[in-house]
Amino acid sequence: MSLPSQQVGLGLLFCPLNSNIVVRTACCSVGLVLPVYSTFKAIENKDPNEQHRWLLYWAAYGSFSVAELFAEKVLSWIPLYYHVKFVFLLWLQLPTINGARQLYASYLRPFLLKHQARLDLIVDFVYGEMGKFISAHQAELLFARTLATKVLVAANQIIRDIIHPVERESKRTEGPKRQVQDSESEVED
Repeated sequence: MSLPSQQVGLGLLFCPLNSNIVVRTACCSVGLVLPVYSTFKAIENKDPNEQHRWLLYWAAYGSFSVAELFAEKVLSWIPLYYHVKFVFLLWLQLPTINGARQLYASYLRPFLLKHQARLDLIVDFVYGEMGKFISAHQAELLFARTLATKVLVAANQIIRDIIHPVERESKRTEGPKRQVQDSESEVED
């Protein structure tokens, strides 16, 4: 009974005529959501083999993301680009294929070893500049953090009120009662 729905889902995903939003959402799910959860499980289970596997995945995925950042405007015009990207992301993480390990061993590791000294200088410089920036802008960063916290708390409350309107209504009815009780206790004092 679930077979037809699976066929419809795969048909929707791989149909070249559908909008890219379906395939892009699938890429995000396969490329980020599932690996984040798998990384969490590897860390929590303290499994060094799985941790190593997901470190390789993130190194390969990060490298791909940097390359895609510069080339996506051109690549997105190529027909079926997001379909190919989806298959590539699956290839990176499937344990039977172990594409991330292959990509790391064949291309990424040799490149990083060759340019390690130069990259270390760049990373040290960037971290140094970030430290200087943070030191010089403590007040602004504190203000931004406080503002972001207030916005998130307000947004959280709005979402809770939308999701649980009954609790909001019960708070409204309880609110005046408490005020009446409080004012009666003040009269008695």
